[in-house]
Amino acid sequence: MNRLLGIDPGLNLTGYACVDLVPDSIEPRLVEAGVIRMTRGASMPARLVQLERELDSIIEELSPDKLVVESLFSHKSYQQASILMGHARGVILLAAARSGLETGELAPAEVKRAITGNGRATKEQIQQAVMVQCELAEPPSPPDVADAIAIALCAGRREQQCSLDA
Repeated sequence: MNRLLGIDPGLNLTGYACVDLVPDSIEPRLVEAGVIRMTRGASMPARLVQLERELDSIIEELSPDKLVVESLFSHKSYQQASILMGHARGVILLAAARSGLETGELAPAEVKRAITGNGRATKEQIQQAVMVQCELAEPPSPPDVADAIAIALCAGRREQQCSLDA
């Protein structure tokens, strides 16, 4: 059985979700999901160190075979946010490489389309879709957790489809 770790990167909150790929099934099974909360008001370097340490612990505990992270989305109105997000993604990719994990990236619109059918879905729509698809009692919160689950589900389904087609 393969295990994937989906990551929704951020400097304040980083969502993560782990799924197992079940043989002969397209549907990944959700193992765990949560959020890494960086210390508010801490310097960027301190938050990046905290992100690395907590992600290292999660990788060690969950033992994924692959880490999939959301790719950068840049919009002229949010250029600064994209730059800041790049710092978090760099730490995440570094932690994955140091752990010997295969890595992958998925575009936000691709994940939204795969999970909701709409590449411009809202955070609330993603939360609702993830809740239904994972048979959760309530929508994952904060939205960063739902985003990470969506990334893991999308990547897992893609991996499963490729193995079933082979």
